[in-house]
Amino acid sequence: MSDETELLKKRFIELSKKSYAKNIFTFTSFLGLAEQSAFSAVKSQLGGSKYELFGGVDGAERQMVRFGDPEELGYEVSFPIVTLRAEPVNQRFADKLTHRDFLGAILNLGIERDTLGDIVIRDNVGYIFAEENIAQYILSELVRVKHTDIRLTICDEPPVGELYKTEMRRIQINSERLDAVVARVFSLSREDAQSLFSKRLVFADGRCIESASYTPHVGEKISVRGYGRMVYRGFESNTKKGKLNVQVEVYI
Repeated sequence: MSDETELLKKRFIELSKKSYAKNIFTFTSFLGLAEQSAFSAVKSQLGGSKYELFGGVDGAERQMVRFGDPEELGYEVSFPIVTLRAEPVNQRFADKLTHRDFLGAILNLGIERDTLGDIVIRDNVGYIFAEENIAQYILSELVRVKHTDIRLTICDEPPVGELYKTEMRRIQINSERLDAVVARVFSLSREDAQSLFSKRLVFADGRCIESASYTPHVGEKISVRGYGRMVYRGFESNTKKGKLNVQVEVYI
């Protein structure tokens, strides 16, 4: 395990202890899947401290951890996350903008990746989740993405239900092994699907899964870096040929 990961784990424990000792809420920066997996590995060392993960809206993949419980502390502090809406000034002449375009333009401002959450594109409009202390800088400095002039505004409320769209699919597999599910959902060979596990690219509820034979639990969110995400909805029925019909809810 890398020194960077070990330092990150120590940071989680420090934030948890600080929250407990000072009776305050403490927050991490935005965590990607690898960082969330590191957090999962230290949960047992938090000594019962309460925590919550959130990324600005339900369904967000990149999330912060908040240490502290409102009932125990007697007050509430929201996650320091701001949602920015980035819309082309003239959609008619705008480039077709992608996640990569938005991310590159923002990072070129000198902003660190861990201050940014998800960036979601809908109808060529970008929704950017950012730490509160960096949002105003982005708002004032981000004026162009690719070759397109854009207009930024702060969303008081992110458009819940519109950013993360899913569709239910029934797939047929020989067993409920996760490599079989991944191969079927993302149209991969079984060999290619299995290689993703050894490359540490498969995550279940933020935990890195290295065993291709892992059996997902109903309701578990499966993320495969570079391919997409789904929620495993479980066994439905057997086919006449002995295969399994299972339901998955795929993010589209």
